[in-house]
Amino acid sequence: MNTPDHVLVVGASAAGLATVEALRRKGHTGRITVLGAEPHLPYDRPPLSKQVLSGAWEPERAQLRQPAALSALDAEFILGDPATDLDVPARTVRTAAGRVLSAGAVVVATGLRSRTLPGQAGLAGVHVLRTLDDALALRTDLPSCSRLVVVGDGVLGAEVAATARGMGVSVTLAGPQPAPLACQLGQPVAGLLADLHTERGVDLRLGAPVSELTERHGRVTGVRLATGDVLPADVVVVAFGATPATEWLAGSGLDLDDGLVCDSRCRAADGIYAVGDVARWHHETLGRPVRLENRTNATEQAIAVAGTILGDDRPYTPIPYFWTDQFDAKIHVHGTLSPDAEVSIVEGNLAERRFVATYHRDGQVTGVLGWNMPKQARQHRQQLTAASLVAGSA
Repeated sequence: MNTPDHVLVVGASAAGLATVEALRRKGHTGRITVLGAEPHLPYDRPPLSKQVLSGAWEPERAQLRQPAALSALDAEFILGDPATDLDVPARTVRTAAGRVLSAGAVVVATGLRSRTLPGQAGLAGVHVLRTLDDALALRTDLPSCSRLVVVGDGVLGAEVAATARGMGVSVTLAGPQPAPLACQLGQPVAGLLADLHTERGVDLRLGAPVSELTERHGRVTGVRLATGDVLPADVVVVAFGATPATEWLAGSGLDLDDGLVCDSRCRAADGIYAVGDVARWHHETLGRPVRLENRTNATEQAIAVAGTILGDDRPYTPIPYFWTDQFDAKIHVHGTLSPDAEVSIVEGNLAERRFVATYHRDGQVTGVLGWNMPKQARQHRQQLTAASLVAGSA
């Protein structure tokens, strides 16, 4: 395999930056160009819903690397100019500003776009939280907010609710699940998380989907549930998921199906690769396509793709992992937590909210969860095998 003289990374994200760093570590000396839609240098997204939103961090602290470290990578960063289309055979990307960039290898790292509700566009007081600018706009609105409604009971929605409540904001969390993160954590852990939010003053209005926003004179006034009930609000955060940012690839001929579809080497076509939240690749251990939305995968997948570009022919088969911080709870999840799995507490106890739980299905440990016990959870992660991953994904 010939090593490309020029690698173009589309997306100045954590995954994009990790790809550049891995290429340099592995000895690539050719040109590298990083194309970013946002005007900012690469920054970390997990702090946006916590430290940046609360004001504990200023935006600069979320930057992944200082300018000197970025300069040492000897890569060209083109920021504030989103990609608009890709010519796959020519490996050429065109941008909104009219640039035409060609390379021997193209790595797609464009991440996700927040989902929105009908009528949301242009409505004052309504926010999403995906970018640094999103976090700063919401942070500006929260101090004068009398009632915040967070639409979305997954990781992001629950984190925003916890952060805003810690800032003294009156918060309602709405979503269709019976408890926050119920589909990801299962019972009894999701129930424990619901108790934590309630104790800290979050008003949980769960079990019914949101149907629409209400407004008056161009400003949001509330959130209407499918039951017909309206939750009053002067600020709303819509956080019920995101979709892969692949619209710029429409017409490219690449397979787009809940992400950019790739083989087990994260390759979408000859010389075209994907990393991070946008990548949906064939996981050889699980025997099916997988797309992971978490910070750890962004780095690990980038390292794997850099190796593939430089001739290392190995499948990418990670054990899924994510974490979330809410109030004083630090929850770490390894593997797959099936909703119908048996749950066993193997260290600590639920009452003290410091424990490790293992999730079992068909006689296999399919997942490990640590609540304020990250080190112990990592130790139990060793129980996860290829067979257990397959059992967990069934």
